[in-house]
Amino acid sequence: MPFPVLFAISVAFGLTAWGTVAFCYILPALSERPGPENLKPILLLHSFRFLGLAFIVPGVVSPELPAAFAQPVAYGDLTTAILALFAMATLGSRAGTVLAWVFNAFGTADLLFAFYLGSRISLPDSPGLLGAGYFILTAYVPLLLITHGVAFRLLLRTKVVAASRGQLRTA
Repeated sequence: MPFPVLFAISVAFGLTAWGTVAFCYILPALSERPGPENLKPILLLHSFRFLGLAFIVPGVVSPELPAAFAQPVAYGDLTTAILALFAMATLGSRAGTVLAWVFNAFGTADLLFAFYLGSRISLPDSPGLLGAGYFILTAYVPLLLITHGVAFRLLLRTKVVAASRGQLRTA
């Protein structure tokens, strides 16, 4: 079977499997948590996006992997991880809500941009360039995309307002 077909099947299965996990387990569990607490597990998961730096490490990926793909992917993921940590540290405040939105919008755009860049360089047609990074794109990225969708749903559903005494109210 051609490599692009195997890659597409892997990504599709990743999205399907993680989508099922999110619908059956993640969403119900997070819906039981109060206000901003429901975003903490998602932010913590995305703090591991420093793993995208693997795309600029020879030996993990092929040294021939184009820098035009590898660098934006690596540094976009690192930026998203930092935004996730800042959002988590300030969650429950107005700044935390803004940072959660910024994290989620930037992180989603970063992942979609990575797929765009990959298609521009015909990455699915170049077996071996990804090396171990193949598993990041086919197993981890689908989880990240699905949890960004969950985070958008939670952010749209819950408005968090900081109370004057440091307590939280949800509307």
